[in-house]
Amino acid sequence: MATSSVPESESDSSCVGSDYAEIIVLRHGETAWNADGRIQGHLDVELNDAGRQQAAVVGDRLSKEPKISVVYSSDLARAYETAQIIAARCGGIKVVTDVDLRERHLGDLQGLVFRDTAKLNPKAHQAFVSRETCQEIPGGGESRDQLHQRCASSVQRIGNKHKGERVVLVSHGGFIRTLYKQASPDGRSVEKVLNTSVNIIHVYDDGKWTIKSWGDVSHLNPTGYLQSGFGGDEKSG
Repeated sequence: MATSSVPESESDSSCVGSDYAEIIVLRHGETAWNADGRIQGHLDVELNDAGRQQAAVVGDRLSKEPKISVVYSSDLARAYETAQIIAARCGGIKVVTDVDLRERHLGDLQGLVFRDTAKLNPKAHQAFVSRETCQEIPGGGESRDQLHQRCASSVQRIGNKHKGERVVLVSHGGFIRTLYKQASPDGRSVEKVLNTSVNIIHVYDDGKWTIKSWGDVSHLNPTGYLQSGFGGDEKSG
């Protein structure tokens, strides 16, 4: 999926207005658990070889675009390694870790293969698929409302700090889907966020967010590293 709310004539990202930050939001590269359909949440899983290649390719792409001031990253290994690879490809820019950029905590579902959750932990599974946004997941898992609050406050904080700049933010599928819903004019959801897809939003200091572009994986198409790995959708973890 690709969307844009900025006219083509205004899409030159070298011209960032002084009243907003341009935030390039990326999902981390693929992990072995993504490929296996295993829920990660806050568990620390490193990239697999495909994920490292994805990070290198998107890093090469960003290195050819207008200047990036800083890379923000979840402190979880799959995001942090992705961020480090991107930063190195872009000339060694600084990487700042932020625990608020983590994936949704999925409680007792973490570590389970998604297709087995209903059988192995029906209570946690029902909490996860519930449409009640205040529903927490047993085992310390966050509700959708809690994830939304964390996403909104952390992205706004970063945006306020970097008005007039372009910054990269490396996070996770559930977090980024929440971000999309916040920025979307009609509050709609996006079905899936692919590994290292490029998603660009403008964050204004009055709390307004707009989507410049979404779901761009053109850097992956020629490489063979466009994976259909698990995660990045409503089963995300």
